[in-house]
Amino acid sequence: MKKLEKLTLVLFSTIMLIISVVLCLSIFGWLDFNFVTDALEVAITNSVTSNILLVLSIIFILLAIKCIFFDSSAKEREEYKKGILLENSNGKLLITRETIENLVNTVVKGFDSAEDVTTKIELDKENNVRVFVNLSVRENAVIKELSTNLQTKIKDTIKKASDLEVKEVNIKVKNIEPVKEIEQATIIEDK
Repeated sequence: MKKLEKLTLVLFSTIMLIISVVLCLSIFGWLDFNFVTDALEVAITNSVTSNILLVLSIIFILLAIKCIFFDSSAKEREEYKKGILLENSNGKLLITRETIENLVNTVVKGFDSAEDVTTKIELDKENNVRVFVNLSVRENAVIKELSTNLQTKIKDTIKKASDLEVKEVNIKVKNIEPVKEIEQATIIEDK
C-alpha cells in the first residue's frame, strides 16, 4: 500500500472506532446521548470549529472517493499485462513481453534453417510463460528435428536468462522457403 492509502485507512479506522465506541456507550447508557448531540451542536455552530469540520469532511470525502474508485493495484495489474513482475527484498524486476520475445527471436535466428520469425508471448498471473513462434523454414530443413531443438533451446534460454519456467513452446511453420541459388551452388561445390 502507498502512504496515502495507509493514512486514509488509519483515519477512517480511527473515525469508525470513535463512532462505534460512542454508540456503544450511548446504547449501554454509560454516555448521555443528549451530551453527544449538544457537543456536536456546539461544534457546528461555532464558526472556527465548523470551518475545521468542513475542511476535514471535504478531505475525507476526497480520500474516500480516491480509495473507492482509484485502486492503486491497477498500476501493478497494468505492469502485469506488460510483462512479469518479480519481487524480492531488494525491490522489483519487470521482465517485459518484448524482452522475452527478443530473446526467443535471437534463439530462433541462431538456427540456419529458420527464417522470418515472429513471436508472441502469453503470460498469466502465476508467471506461466507460453511462447508462440511463427516462422518460415528452408526447404532442406527437417521440420520435426528443428522444432524439437527450437523448443528445447527456447526453454533453456528463457530459464537461464530470467529463471522463469516456460510451460509450452508452440511452433507454427507458416512457409517453406526455397534454397537460394547462391546457397545451392555453395552446397554443390562443397560436395
